[in-house]
Amino acid sequence: MQENTISKNAKLLILVASLGYFVDVYDLILFGVIRNASLASLGLDKDGQLSEGLRLLNIQMAGMLLGGLLWGILGDKRGRKSVLFGSILLYSLANALNGMVTDLTVYAILRFLAGVGLAGELGAGVTLVNESLPKEKRGYGALFIAGTGACLRDQFVIDLTKKQNGSRTFILYQIFQVRLFICTQRFFNHFV
Repeated sequence: MQENTISKNAKLLILVASLGYFVDVYDLILFGVIRNASLASLGLDKDGQLSEGLRLLNIQMAGMLLGGLLWGILGDKRGRKSVLFGSILLYSLANALNGMVTDLTVYAILRFLAGVGLAGELGAGVTLVNESLPKEKRGYGALFIAGTGACLRDQFVIDLTKKQNGSRTFILYQIFQVRLFICTQRFFNHFV
């Protein structure tokens, strides 16, 4: 293999990391789109939806901040692969349970856990990609991963989510996350 070429395994890793980041960004957009409907289903009025929605978003962002530190340390100590699996599993479970939430305390805990999980996937994915590419190509790998997440701003995805009921959307999203987790696991078992 030449120094400047990208191996088949590295290309597949870029694809897996890109799909993971796609799910990360989708989670953040999805929560913004269905937040009010999900809070209304818990009996909150418009003012309550605004204040609790902002509180839940702040809790999720705090989880992402803590998750970045936690998963970064774990990635250095236990390996990037375990961090990638662990973070995808954590935010997948948290989001699946979000679709069945019946009170605000549980909702807040699950958004925090989802935030912690979301933070690990991007860090581990980008680092794995950078470690597998020649140094001249590393910027392209990170650009592809970030570009995939940015594609979520497409109006089609936002329109699709607006048409869904809040808890049903979380459950549909969970199905996608489970498939991503299985694909990631198969990729690493087969190629890495």
